[in-house]
Amino acid sequence: MESLDQADALRLLQQGDLSIEGRLVAASNATFYCSLTMDGVQAAAVYKPVRGERPLWDFPNGTLAQREVATYLLSTASGWNLVPPTVLRDGPLGEGMAQLWIEPATDVEMIDIVPRSEVKPGWRHVLDAFDSDGDEISLVHAENEDLRRLAVFDSVVNNADRKGGHVLVDELQRVFAVDHGLCFHEEDKLRTVLWGWAGEAMPPEYAEVLEKLECDLAGAVGGGLRKLIHRDELDALRTRIQRLRLYPVFPESGGEGWPSIPWPVF
Repeated sequence: MESLDQADALRLLQQGDLSIEGRLVAASNATFYCSLTMDGVQAAAVYKPVRGERPLWDFPNGTLAQREVATYLLSTASGWNLVPPTVLRDGPLGEGMAQLWIEPATDVEMIDIVPRSEVKPGWRHVLDAFDSDGDEISLVHAENEDLRRLAVFDSVVNNADRKGGHVLVDELQRVFAVDHGLCFHEEDKLRTVLWGWAGEAMPPEYAEVLEKLECDLAGAVGGGLRKLIHRDELDALRTRIQRLRLYPVFPESGGEGWPSIPWPVF
């Protein structure tokens, strides 16, 4: 990704030759690792065809692929660029989501499970639990500005499935978030591993981002989202942004009737 700017990446994703190289078998829906080529330029991508999606009773509207693209549009509008370039396109197995592949660094951890007595400075504590052997453990994540932005962004898009494995760090130490098929529900369904800032005031500069997003919903960004998510989901998105602007505090877990931590965590 470092050799491609965003415009070139989107052009390659939309118009390039997409060839399946293998399947990511750990994914719950059909997910493929692909090569992209166009005019001598090559890159890797993730492709999730709509025909490979499992129906979800609590997300009856639209498709997972559409929500993935909608999340990318909002990420770009925020200026935080936390979601890799993502498009909706035709592919070897029909229409689906194509997203630029992020090769994760192997020596960087942003989210971890540690023995309870080994939570180090510079890490945020999320919860305590017991492992399968009965030992005390803690879920923690790094004190990191991109993660803090992501915690707010997940609140905006109402991410119902922010697992630890959905946060990637590339070799340039840039943080990216992937797998956003379970976002934008009109009911509050925030479920994440990034609760480390819960109840704290947001940085003042976040208010400017939220204000920009609210304005963008009345313009081209809102027009793009209307093609991807249900109008009730778009109305709920607008309400969440307004709520965060009026009460700029990181959400707290513990909503009734909905678990606040995804399972599995990774």
